[in-house]
Amino acid sequence: MNRLMDYARAHSRNPNAIAYGAMLIGALLYPVIAQFITGGNGDALVGLAADAGVFVLLAIGLNVVVGFAGLLDLGYAAFFAIGAYTYAMIASNELATSPLHHALHVPFWIALFVGLFIAAVAGALLGAPTLRLRGDYLAIVTLGFGEIIRIFMNNLNDPINFTNGPQGINLIDPIRIFGVSLAGEAGSKATVHIGGLSMPSVNAYYFLFLLLCIATIFMTSRLQHSRLGRAWVAIREDEIAAKAMGINTRNVKLLAFSMGASFGGVAGAMFAAFQGFVSPESFSLTESIAVLAMVVLGGIGHIPGVVMGGVLLAALPEVLRHVVEPAQQALFGKVVIEAEVLRQLLYGLAMVVIMLYRPAGLWPSPVKEDRPAAALAREEHEENEA
Repeated sequence: MNRLMDYARAHSRNPNAIAYGAMLIGALLYPVIAQFITGGNGDALVGLAADAGVFVLLAIGLNVVVGFAGLLDLGYAAFFAIGAYTYAMIASNELATSPLHHALHVPFWIALFVGLFIAAVAGALLGAPTLRLRGDYLAIVTLGFGEIIRIFMNNLNDPINFTNGPQGINLIDPIRIFGVSLAGEAGSKATVHIGGLSMPSVNAYYFLFLLLCIATIFMTSRLQHSRLGRAWVAIREDEIAAKAMGINTRNVKLLAFSMGASFGGVAGAMFAAFQGFVSPESFSLTESIAVLAMVVLGGIGHIPGVVMGGVLLAALPEVLRHVVEPAQQALFGKVVIEAEVLRQLLYGLAMVVIMLYRPAGLWPSPVKEDRPAAALAREEHEENEA
């Protein structure tokens, strides 16, 4: 009993506990709020939030590599693609046209772990030859890896067809949990029935993604404050000093790549199951830059900040589409700048402004030793000047 009380007191003083609690309450109430705001037509808003959940998973995974270990990765969309295509190939009719001549419809949880495992192995394979690289050189190598995977998926339809090339893979199996399809059974009008409870399919996917986000946040929070997490921070701050203190920097960096990649694989599998279709265009360099922008904007190394950055930037395209384009139609009679183009401009502007005025992000870690050294030094310099 005393141990439980001590645990509760310790976590009550944790500033992240309040943030996590507020975000959880808001996330649980979001479908109800969306229906109330739209007068009962909030499925589109809930679907947007489900997509944001996928990007939050990606941002948290990239935060392990960039925020905790300080390894700049510009090809993170590669692991996203590996998870998505792995799930799509083993949970659809795609392999019926391959030399196997047999479609695989692997159950969801098995397919999810297969995608996680293959993405983790790919992360280790990327990390192994790049252990001696840092900074710009590491960024160039990871960028090239991301493009190689995208091009590979785009061309793996000849002479042997596995990915259906640029046409992508469709008719991917929906997620089934305990025999219940989250896409709704035939004739149910996309309504999921769980016991005596009924809900739209998009709500079921939303709550599943929310559950996965909560599990991912819990795991990465525990990792951050574990011995391995502190080893990552030591490498991020000074790799030579970390090696002198006895840290096996090779294995620790490989673990960072593998663990970050595994989260990307899970996000990819969830994306494929939710969309029911994958194609190479969904895994371009632009996606890697977008996920990196989420991490930098929210707060490098700070999990609640990364979640906030992921939600903000994932929702930005839809906000622009519903606000900017109608405003241009009203003012100029036509759309001068499309929402997608404006999104890229705002990403770049946000990165520049954040680096100049908030180098630790919009929501930096309250614990100084958990922030990257460059951002911390910049803040201390500004405090001294003030």
